[in-house]
Amino acid sequence: MSMAEAVARADADVRADARPAAHMRLKALDVVIAVAAAALVAFTAVSAYGPGGGQASAVIKGRDGEWVYPLSTDRELRIAGPFGDTIIEISGKSLRVADSPCPNKTCVAAGSIDRTGQWLACLPNQVIARIEGRREDGGVDASAY
Repeated sequence: MSMAEAVARADADVRADARPAAHMRLKALDVVIAVAAAALVAFTAVSAYGPGGGQASAVIKGRDGEWVYPLSTDRELRIAGPFGDTIIEISGKSLRVADSPCPNKTCVAAGSIDRTGQWLACLPNQVIARIEGRREDGGVDASAY
């Protein structure tokens, strides 16, 4: 067999194999699964990025439990810990540790937080405060290049 004949024969074999097999056709269940997957993706995107609400709230966790307070109402909270009470102040839609019985008071020196995702902690006294909810400015909380 010459080289030209071998190439022609291989080309004919490839063309014969290129037809879709009967078992490879799209079936009705394939379409249902594709539509369900697309609907799930759309629902997730709207839930995560769509309009809607919920105000930002302060979530305070101490050794006795976890509490949620709206940032829109000013208040002073006493959260019990192993060293005594940590005083958390919510005012002007921000949150800060006003005083704590811990030895070095790093939590007090940290200042106030006012954005979703930020947190403060008094680790020696086992008190953690964080802000959860939707960002009011609608922006991203971080970006990478």
